[in-house]
This record gives sequence, C-alpha cells and structure tokens, in this order.
Amino acid sequence: MLLKTFGWSFAITVVGLALAGVLWGWQGLAIVGILSVLEISLSFDNAVINAGILRKMNAFWQKIFLTVGILIAVFGMRLVFPVVIVAITAKLGPIEAVNLAINDKAHYQELVTSAHPAIAAFGGIFLLMIFLDFIFEERDYKWLAWIEKPMGKMGKLDTLSIIIGLVVLLVSSMTVATAAAHGAGDKSATVLLSGVAGLITYLVVGGVSGYFEDKLEDEDEEGEEAAAAPAKKGTGAVVGLAGKAAFFMFLYLEVIDASFSFDGVIGAFAITNDIFEMALGLGIGAMYIRSLTVFLVRKGTLDDYVYLEHGAHYAIGALAVILLATIKYEINEVFTGLVGIVLIGLSFASSVIRNRREGKPGDSADTQPEVAHRV
Repeated sequence: MLLKTFGWSFAITVVGLALAGVLWGWQGLAIVGILSVLEISLSFDNAVINAGILRKMNAFWQKIFLTVGILIAVFGMRLVFPVVIVAITAKLGPIEAVNLAINDKAHYQELVTSAHPAIAAFGGIFLLMIFLDFIFEERDYKWLAWIEKPMGKMGKLDTLSIIIGLVVLLVSSMTVATAAAHGAGDKSATVLLSGVAGLITYLVVGGVSGYFEDKLEDEDEEGEEAAAAPAKKGTGAVVGLAGKAAFFMFLYLEVIDASFSFDGVIGAFAITNDIFEMALGLGIGAMYIRSLTVFLVRKGTLDDYVYLEHGAHYAIGALAVILLATIKYEINEVFTGLVGIVLIGLSFASSVIRNRREGKPGDSADTQPEVAHRV
C-alpha cells in the first residue's frame, strides 16, 4: 500500500532531481532538494487537515485530488501565483511579469516580497477561521480539555469565530501593518482589505461545501429510513448531489492548500529566486503532502489516533498567528515548520497513550471515529 500511494511521489522525485541536475547542475539539484524538504516540513499539518476532509469523498475524487489537484498546487500556486502577484502589485501585464521573473530575478523577488503583507493577511485570516471554527465546536474527543471544554461552550454563539477573526484583523491592520517588514512601509489598508477577502473566501467556499454536505447527509438519512420499504427507481439526484458536495469540498481543499503554500513560496525566496527551481522543489514537496493525505485516509489513521486532527488544527492556529506576525517581523521558516511538527507529534503521542490506556492498539475497528469537522 505504501508504494501504491507514494509511488508517483517517488517517481516524480527521481525525475525532478535528475532534471534539476541536468538543467542547473549540482547546485540546482541541492536547491530543489532543500525546497522539497522545506515544503514537506511546513505543510505536514496540511496533510492531516486535508485527510479529515478527503475521507468524506469517494475514490474518484481522491484521484482528482492527486491528479488535477496537484497540477493546481504545483503550476497554479508554486509557479503562476507569484507571477500573478507581481503583475497585480506592479501593475504589469502577464507577459511583462513572466519576462521579469525570468530575466530580472532580483527585481522580481523584490516585488513578490513587497506583496507579502497582503498575502500574509489573506492566508492568516483564512487559516485562523479554520482553527476558530474547530476550537469552538463541541466534539466527543478532547485533547487539551482545559481549553476545548470552555471553548466548545462559547462556540454556541454562531458568529463568535467571525467576530474574533475581524477583531484580530483590525488589530493587525492597526499595529503590525503600520510598521510592516521587508521595507514595505504602512500597509494598513492593504492588510485590512486582504484579510477581509480571506474571511469572505472562507465563508463562501466553506459555506457552500457545508451546504451540499448537509444536503447529502439528509439524503443518506432518508435513504436509510426507506431501506425497508419497497425499492423505487430514483432519478439519480443523490449521485448528482454527492458530486456537487465533493466538488465544493475539493475547491475548499485547494483554497486550504493555497493558504498553506503562502509561507512556503515566500520562504523559498530565501533559498532561490529562480521561479522554475522554486516550482520544481516546492512541487515535489507538495506531491508528498498529497500522497500523505491519501495514505492517512486509506489507513484510517485519523480514526485510530483521535488527537491528530486536534494537533493539526492547533498547528494551523499557530501558523495563522505567525503569518500575521510576519507582516512586521522576520520569522525563520524553520521555526514555522518546527511548530507544526511538534504540535502534531505531541498529539500523536497523546493518541498512542490513550489507545494503550484503553487497550486500543490503534486498530480503526476498535475506535469510534470522531464526527468530522465541518466548515
């Protein structure tokens, strides 16, 4: 199963590193390898979050996630996105922006870096909303009960996460954005608008996917109730509804991946300003994250180790805070990656201890899956 799930990742790694060696020599090969490790370390928590959503989708959409999704992740976010950002912020045409990225890499890097406050605000608020909606939801399993119990009770106020998100955004725009890092100057208005855009994106994409998911669950319940009754030929509505639900959850997954990739793309400029080296290195890392997501789903890992999702969401909350802080402060990407890895490691260890205490060695048949977090 390991080879089946990670086979394409292994193959792309070999081809990608060989291509890097041929095109850019030993130095290029080393840079691509470092970028791949950077992406994996920064996005491991992304795999856990994605797995919690992907396990609701059928095998077809899991394949879409690994094929179409990886194309979007590699070419869209790791190659096209930085060029688009430059085109918008510098008011350049697409061809001019591409020409700049290829022929004037130093200026291109400068323009991307200057756009960091807007990128960080959008991604930071989007990720913060994911964390808040998780922490304010009552759930069967509680990892840090002293935090999650009172937060779950407070979450009965439906709009609380939105209120807190807006407060954090206002504070960020009035404090950290007024003395932005990277020599960007006052970016208050930019941060405010970008953060609102991130919040709206979360509400729209998450709300639509949640709507179709709810309808699908209602149809499933009706189907179970009618199971004992004489069978009737349906119209295929359930299949179509499942397709819509899966489609919007797929879109939501892609937006999450985009938000997670922001810090990786910006951090990659500390290693290289060649967009092709960057896309290849980050793309290899993104492929492993996708494969890991599918692996977690197929192995039932989130059902076996019930605190993993908690650790991943705490890592998301930490990443959101870090992204907003980077508007003003320089924060090393190594620290960002380590925070996520430590939190997920601790949640995994807590899950193992729980399983041993209850005599459950991690068999998904012995544990009751937690109700999946819905956005």
